[in-house]
Amino acid sequence: MSNTEERGIRIRNAEEIILPAEPQQELTMGSLFDGIGGFPLAAIRNGIKPLWASEIEAFPIEVTKLRFPDMVHVGDITKLNGAELPPVTLVCGGSPCQDLSVAGARAGLSGERSGLFMEQVRIVKEMRAADIARGRFGVNVRPRWLCWENVPGAFSSGTPKYEDFRIVLEEIVRIILPDECIPSPHPYGWPDAGEIVLGNTFSLAWRCLDAQYWGVAQRRKRIFLIADFAGPFAPRIMFDDFSEDEFQGEEE
Repeated sequence: MSNTEERGIRIRNAEEIILPAEPQQELTMGSLFDGIGGFPLAAIRNGIKPLWASEIEAFPIEVTKLRFPDMVHVGDITKLNGAELPPVTLVCGGSPCQDLSVAGARAGLSGERSGLFMEQVRIVKEMRAADIARGRFGVNVRPRWLCWENVPGAFSSGTPKYEDFRIVLEEIVRIILPDECIPSPHPYGWPDAGEIVLGNTFSLAWRCLDAQYWGVAQRRKRIFLIADFAGPFAPRIMFDDFSEDEFQGEEE
């Protein structure tokens, strides 16, 4: 048995996931820590409509206002209430990496900047709670999906070592399962790719990707993590290619 299997993290073949046929609905997105609009650009190229973005730096905001004139700017993430934001299907965010990077002081999630990841989790919780209060349930609760991006240093940062990524996984799982606990990978460290699947209730998958293999002339590795709060489709999205109508939620 491999170290990964011993820790309960398993990369499954895509054929193992059976996808039910469901009607299609429009995908919309909110972008946190938006920068110059990397997530909105990816969104519109893949049929997803960016509705709003959160950013505090003036120059990036001017760039995205020019490139995405219909996207609303909602301001500082620490001042947002998820219940008051326009509901979206997907919330994306690459929380600040300075405290996680191996090039920094490695303050980790306890650092002032990288700790803003917790604001992303808070907003998703507030938005979902508000949608449930409106009478929505199951696959119709928004956001259905979360995407998080960060540096590979997140795998090893924290006290004890490897703790920060464990916290990231646990906080995301606890958005719908408040009492769930994620074990530490010590002494092995986190693999570059993995998944958590809880029946048809929740799934999460992550993968470390290198920009040099995606049309950029430089080596730049980043962790990408997808969470599905109402189904088993996160690993399929992360590790395979399939049409978007295979994982769309039902209409009201």
